[in-house]
Amino acid sequence: MLPLTRTIKGVGVAPGRVVAVVKHMPSPVAEPTEHAGMPPGTTVESEGERIRAAAASVQGQLRLRADTTDGDAKEVLLATARMATDPLLLKSAVARLSPANPGGARSAERAVWEAGAEVAETLQALGGYMAERAADVLDVRARIVAGLQGLAAPGIPTCEVPFILVAHDLAPADTATLDPAKILALITSGGGPQSHTAILARALGLPAVVAAPGVESIPEGTVVYVDGAEGTVCTNPDGELLQAAEHWTTKANSRPAFGGNNTLADGLPVPLLANVGHGADAGAAARAGAEGVGLLRTEFCFLDRDTEPSFDEQVTAYGAVFAAFPGRKVVVRTLDAGADKPLPFLSNLEEPNPALGVRGYRTDDTTPGVLERQLKAIAAAAAAHSSDVQVMAPMISTAEEARRFASLCASAGLRTPGVMVEVPSAALTASAVLQEVAFASLGTNDLTQYAMAADRQLGPLATLNDPWQPAVLQLIQLAADGATQASAMTGAPKPVGVCGEAAADPALAVVLVGLGAASLSMSARALAAVGAVLSTVTLVQAQRIAMEALAAPSAAAARKAARNRLPVLAELGL
Repeated sequence: MLPLTRTIKGVGVAPGRVVAVVKHMPSPVAEPTEHAGMPPGTTVESEGERIRAAAASVQGQLRLRADTTDGDAKEVLLATARMATDPLLLKSAVARLSPANPGGARSAERAVWEAGAEVAETLQALGGYMAERAADVLDVRARIVAGLQGLAAPGIPTCEVPFILVAHDLAPADTATLDPAKILALITSGGGPQSHTAILARALGLPAVVAAPGVESIPEGTVVYVDGAEGTVCTNPDGELLQAAEHWTTKANSRPAFGGNNTLADGLPVPLLANVGHGADAGAAARAGAEGVGLLRTEFCFLDRDTEPSFDEQVTAYGAVFAAFPGRKVVVRTLDAGADKPLPFLSNLEEPNPALGVRGYRTDDTTPGVLERQLKAIAAAAAAHSSDVQVMAPMISTAEEARRFASLCASAGLRTPGVMVEVPSAALTASAVLQEVAFASLGTNDLTQYAMAADRQLGPLATLNDPWQPAVLQLIQLAADGATQASAMTGAPKPVGVCGEAAADPALAVVLVGLGAASLSMSARALAAVGAVLSTVTLVQAQRIAMEALAAPSAAAARKAARNRLPVLAELGL
């Protein structure tokens, strides 16, 4: 008798169909003994130094791994590296070594374990972006404890044959260094559409399903079929599913590279741009055919340091990106600090709700000068290159903020100011906001999270935190309609692009164009698939598909309605 097929439903976050055996993430580092005190002959000072040395070693290892990666992977690894030597974590751990503590002195391992739990609990209680950092804390806690015990750090399992990786969720530092040649797909019981797992799976082109309760009970070695578009996981797949996976692989391998000049079937140009973080990213995106940069994340120049980078450092960093796209558009997002990216010289780490606090453009109110110096550095770098440099501010909520940002850009010599639309108020008042600036770019990750009041890292809220939600699509349409009104009132075009994760979904890309998006920006790996699908529809067809998605009662229904109108997705294995 053939083994029964079992189907588990989750949230598909990266398309693709794969069949392979599953392997589980290794068991986590065991919790150190609760009542173990310091070893004989040691002191608080010596054990404290051992903790700090282990933390520094973990940070060094993560930084070395970051040096071998780029893009989202590099950003995640650097963020985790910073957390390894977080002063609050280390201070709390060392304090637990003292015999004066309730319950007596702890061993170094136990002190780190308890301190990590305390910090993670504090971050989780804050919610929003700070809650995302809780996973980083628990990850570095395990790495530090493993180092203190002389054990290997937790990590991705190895296997002689390619496999599908199963986990509750993946630690950011592990997700960032996945080898697509060894791991064919990811399935997790936790996480959400905007978790580290989801974002990096899309960047690596790995089919992935998250928020799928029950996948951890699949016995290791079981043959499993994964559909990253539909969000399904099937054990012991039958012949039909095996054929579906084979068909997808054939189509994926034969899919042509992006030609570097995207148009719809009626000839309408819709530029496909790249999201990048630094010069290496930009070079890779240019080689992949990106028509420019739709999002330069300038955080890379500021992260992992205690002081503001110098003017010359910033000019060099931005210039490396501009050099990769001579004569092409490069949209620079000013420093998006705060919340999940706190900076010692800029952020208030004691904010009760950082996701709704001082972040992005708002940091200029509490720490004036940093933004103005950054704009001057961008202007200096732009003057040395031929790129069409445009600058946008994150977390703009009102027309007044947009007006002031435009004024700051003008003072720095930057002629094309814009704003990110990621706060619902900016979408609702887009006409007024866009009368103050030249363009807008939709950040669908935050727009979805704020519109649905759903932390994007929480698996139980994954179905809410979906850019296909009709409410989110309506906000996108309102932003595009507002841009049209602003264009009519000012006599100048006010294009609205999309630089959030939604742009990398080929089906959703069609809807976004139908709603009025003038350009789309994504990871370089997504360019070919999105371009191939857009080339098969006219603007009128895209608008009709968008209207059907808007009229749907749920995110699932909206996605289904759009995909049903796009048979090319099946033809291309998408």
